[in-house]
Amino acid sequence: MIDMNDSNGAADWAADWNEISEGLRKDLGAQIHTQWIRPIRPGSFDPGSGMLNLHLPSEFSANWVRERFADRLALAWKIVRPEVRSVTIAAAPRDTDLARPRAAAAAPQMAAPAPRAPLGEAGNRISLDPSQVFGGFITGQSNVLAFNAAQRMAAMEKPLFSPLYLKAATGQGKTHLLHAIGNAFAEVNPGARICYCPAEKFMNDFVSAIQRGDSMAFKARLRGFDMLLVDDIQFIIGKNSTQEEFLHTIDAILGAGKRLVVTSDRAPQALDGVDQRLLSRLAMGLVADIQPADIELRRAIISARIATMRMGDVPEDVIEFLARTISRNVRELVGGLNKLMAYAQITGQKVTLPLAEEQLSDLLSANRRRITIDEIQRAVCQFYKVDRSEMSSKRRARAVVRPRQVAMYLAKVLTPRSYPEIGRKFGGRDHSTVIHAVRLIEDLRTRDADMDGDVRALLQQLES
Repeated sequence: MIDMNDSNGAADWAADWNEISEGLRKDLGAQIHTQWIRPIRPGSFDPGSGMLNLHLPSEFSANWVRERFADRLALAWKIVRPEVRSVTIAAAPRDTDLARPRAAAAAPQMAAPAPRAPLGEAGNRISLDPSQVFGGFITGQSNVLAFNAAQRMAAMEKPLFSPLYLKAATGQGKTHLLHAIGNAFAEVNPGARICYCPAEKFMNDFVSAIQRGDSMAFKARLRGFDMLLVDDIQFIIGKNSTQEEFLHTIDAILGAGKRLVVTSDRAPQALDGVDQRLLSRLAMGLVADIQPADIELRRAIISARIATMRMGDVPEDVIEFLARTISRNVRELVGGLNKLMAYAQITGQKVTLPLAEEQLSDLLSANRRRITIDEIQRAVCQFYKVDRSEMSSKRRARAVVRPRQVAMYLAKVLTPRSYPEIGRKFGGRDHSTVIHAVRLIEDLRTRDADMDGDVRALLQQLES
């Protein structure tokens, strides 16, 4: 185990991190880099497993970086140091001082970042990411309500609702919409004072203000914004003092006719330990739910991302494969595509389906929902309106054979079962029968638009 606190060799790791960090700054932008990437410190490295530990100052920031940039950080380290095979991202141990420079002479950028200014001390647009705009947000049935509500909140005209509460699971785009609201509102109101505030920062700044005896000035600054955007409100809930202050802040902002947008991973009613007064304020406006992206939206997101990369064509089978298999959230989908494209560019390889399967194996395993052959048979029988018993029968009528072949094809695509195992689930058929069915449906999908449409519809139903 190599300890980065040991000066022997630490300078080399620090220099490598500086190189990686600078590349991420150019890629992600100065705002995200300063707030989330620059505080990262290499912790320790295990040569046996190839595991590199990365530390951040708090559990909140570690979770945030892990969810958004784990794959990108791992790939960057693998490129610079091939002995690194994986990374972990966690809060630094309590006895670790992240402010202490490591090998400062060789790597001055490894010093701790300057503390961020308290709320209200850095101009009219606090912490907004200028790259997160409405034009870069791809819409579908699962998110169109939230998108339209966000645009209304950002318009010059006074919205019919306030606050706007965006509810979505991790990685579905609620933070993107939060920044887009702020950027769009700034365009139509150039003098407006807008603040994007993660819940953790709200709490930290409030506690710091109390410790400095400056709580009144903090409240005045906070309520002086024309638009307040609070991300991950669930992290404020349960803290009595910050919860009380946030309640008063909501009352002051809404009472002055200003705009408030909050996000959370759950509905207001599902927040644990919430004051009923605060609950009523959060639920009094519009609660807009962002559902997980369906496969059509995932395809659209991939295609839009590829177009912005300008790195050449990506085969349709790769797009279909990514859209079909990375289904947990949009962030993982985009992260997987970024990793694949970066690897292909660095190694000079063409983007192919085998390359995607090889490079994204861990991500694909995490996303793969266990679909059973029984589920497939039920879905196919319902779709084609045939009796379930026909999946195992010996009948050769076309109206029965074709659905049976489609079910065999889907069983091979969606499950890890072998050809003999699939055959046994279809009335004890020989593996050669299953192979014939799979190849036939694959061929029909390329020649028959109706068959391709049937299979797409069944895939969407089974994977949703």
